[in-house]
Amino acid sequence: MENEKRFLCEAIELAHANVEKGGRPFGAVVVKDGEVIATGVNEILSTNDPTAHAELTAIRAASQKLGSPDLQGCAVYASGHPCPMCMAAMRLAGVGEVAYAYSNDDGTPFGLSTAAIYADLAKPFAEQSMKIRYVPVRLETGLDLYADWKRRQQA
Repeated sequence: MENEKRFLCEAIELAHANVEKGGRPFGAVVVKDGEVIATGVNEILSTNDPTAHAELTAIRAASQKLGSPDLQGCAVYASGHPCPMCMAAMRLAGVGEVAYAYSNDDGTPFGLSTAAIYADLAKPFAEQSMKIRYVPVRLETGLDLYADWKRRQQA
C-alpha cells in the first residue's frame, strides 16, 4: 500500500509539472517488479494527438524500454481515472493492475470526467452516439487479409 501511494504521488507530481508547462493535468507511471520503468504525461495539447494520454505515453515508453509490446507483470499508476481508450490499451498490452488517484467524480466539475464515454460504450452499437457498422468488404484478389497474416506468421 505504501508503494502504491508513492507511485500515485509520482503520477500526480508529473501531472502538476505538465500543468506548469501548459499541459493537461494527467500523469502516469508504469511499474515492474517494484521499480518505475516508464512515465508519461498527457501530451494532447503539445502534439495535437488526441491519443497522447498520460497512460498511453507511459505504456509506449515502457514497451520501448522492454523491447516488447507485452507488459505482463506491469502495473500502471495514474493521476486520474483512465479513459476507456487507455483502459483498453492497457488490457491489450497485458498490464495486470491499474490504480488511479482522482476519480471521474473528482474530475466532473472541471470537465475532466470520461464517465459519459464509459456509459455510451456500454450501449449496443446501434444506440451509441458514434455510428458503428460492420461492412464485410473483401478484395477481389481472393487473398484473405487475416489468412494471409496467419500464413506469414507460420512461415
